[in-house]
Amino acid sequence: MSDIIHLLPDSVANQIAAGEVIQRPASVIKELVENAVDASATQIDVVVEDAGRTSIQVVDNGKGMSETDARLSFERHATSKIREAGDLFALRTMGFRGEALASIAAVAQVELKTCLHGNELGTCVNIEGSHFVGQEPVSCAPGSNFLIRNLFFNVPARRKFLKSNQTELSNILQEFERVALVHEDISFSLTHNGSLVLSLPKSTLRQRIINIFGKKLNEQLLSVDVETSLVHLSGFVGKPESARKKGVHQYFFVNGRYMRHPYFHKAVMEAFEQLIPVGEQVSYFLYFDVEPANIDVNIHPTKTEIKFENELAIWQIIVAAIKESLGRFNAVPSIDFDMEGVPEIPVFGDSYTPVQVEAPTLEVNPDFNPFKAGRSSSSYKPKQMDWEDLYEVKGGGADDFMTKDFVEKDFSTPLSDDMSLYADVKDSFTMLARHYQYKGKYIMTAVKSGLMIIDQHRAHVRVLYDRYRKQMEGCDGQSQGLLFPEMLQLPPSESIVLEHLTDDLHALGFDLSVLGGGSFSINAVPSGTEKLDPVELVRGIVHSSIEKGCNVEEDVHHYIALSLARSAAIIQGKVLSDEEMEALVDDLFVCRTPNHTPDGKVIVAILEQDELDRLFG
Repeated sequence: MSDIIHLLPDSVANQIAAGEVIQRPASVIKELVENAVDASATQIDVVVEDAGRTSIQVVDNGKGMSETDARLSFERHATSKIREAGDLFALRTMGFRGEALASIAAVAQVELKTCLHGNELGTCVNIEGSHFVGQEPVSCAPGSNFLIRNLFFNVPARRKFLKSNQTELSNILQEFERVALVHEDISFSLTHNGSLVLSLPKSTLRQRIINIFGKKLNEQLLSVDVETSLVHLSGFVGKPESARKKGVHQYFFVNGRYMRHPYFHKAVMEAFEQLIPVGEQVSYFLYFDVEPANIDVNIHPTKTEIKFENELAIWQIIVAAIKESLGRFNAVPSIDFDMEGVPEIPVFGDSYTPVQVEAPTLEVNPDFNPFKAGRSSSSYKPKQMDWEDLYEVKGGGADDFMTKDFVEKDFSTPLSDDMSLYADVKDSFTMLARHYQYKGKYIMTAVKSGLMIIDQHRAHVRVLYDRYRKQMEGCDGQSQGLLFPEMLQLPPSESIVLEHLTDDLHALGFDLSVLGGGSFSINAVPSGTEKLDPVELVRGIVHSSIEKGCNVEEDVHHYIALSLARSAAIIQGKVLSDEEMEALVDDLFVCRTPNHTPDGKVIVAILEQDELDRLFG
């Protein structure tokens, strides 16, 4: 039998490694910007075309490289960061594996121009798909200039599964923000298709956060700074009143490296327990400075997962530090009494003299004795109750409560999309004209097969969703203008998404004006949503779109309509009148699929008569 095991060519091995390190254009920018940070750059400029599909250029004024280093840097496991395994436990740099440039060169066309400080000439290296094309002297500025063209040109499957330009650009901005948030002493700029998207000068940490996420966040941040033998914890947390369900900014950084850590996230939420509503969260920007020997960053190719040696102790430090910060800045909410509708009590000065009121006089009958036999002094006689009249149902007996036509209907058939069945149910509801609301959550109606129960919130979501989808298809959304336009401030990664959704929101009835710099003016909202906060409404739609990653027009329409319907639907616990319940049920059974919400949740359920009988059997 012949040997079947053989070594893979370097080009194939590099493509396999690139599949872990380089997943999308944002991964390229992350690796190149981190290398620029490690090179002690003070100015880093990123230029992107077509969200990274066409080209990505990263220019820095760092140390630069010699001719030999420039050529060797594209080899696998070539690095200046470590020399032996023990160095992994003393890392202070962003990169260390020596895989980033090799992985990028394996799936793109790369041109590097670099020059050492003090040298008159630099060098230019060209590599395509791991194949060395050439190297020659060139005149260039000190530092490094990477130009990446045609990403994934030799991996069609990976290029095919890239998302839309809007989604990829949002991911690029997220990676860019993560690096910028931890290096406030470096100037950054990002340009997309010739337009400057983000410009961040050198600043303090707080100012860097404000420059990225907007000035409004400045009022919501409380500083945290605790020094212990295990960790130096610093940064900012949001005030309890700034909590919301979506759109919060939550970042952990360890020794200048962004990380995800669900365990520490729970520690932050533990500190805010009973201070914020259940299901809501606050923003935080927390920076950990620990000894490199006490953490392990080499557990994931993207280096966003980090293992701590003393996680439990750090958990306790996080909780204590945040609680101490909340107490120091008196951020714990005080008791706020509801004064709405309370009469105003006037305050009098020193010259006020109270009015003397005479005491009331009482007249008493001294001859009254309730125990005296005979005729009582009181002429009151209780009215005799006719119990038969009390239980008699108007319009006939109990058997006549449901009309003959309604009883003859057979609703034992399971709910489906059969519109004729829903028409029969609707007609029966109209004849009966009686719905009952249970705890402000369910609408109940008797049918022949048992008891029909409708979730009022989900029913309204279904009705509104179909209405909004129809408006988007016909572009005939009715608008309600705002007396005073509302201002919305979004970070660049979110403003790009909102600009992409502007046409769809306009079809729904929104009127948005782009003011630049991530600022938007909300001039009108769809009719029926006037009681909602327009800023939070639009912000929620943007975050839903980011979470779902929708890049197809149909998906975008679905998530916008669903988000708006959920926001505008009647809440659980709202008491409805008979007319409101009747209208809601009528609107529900006009829908094509009234038994389920757009995301598949049950709206209508029937408790069978047999089950009711067994309960009392």
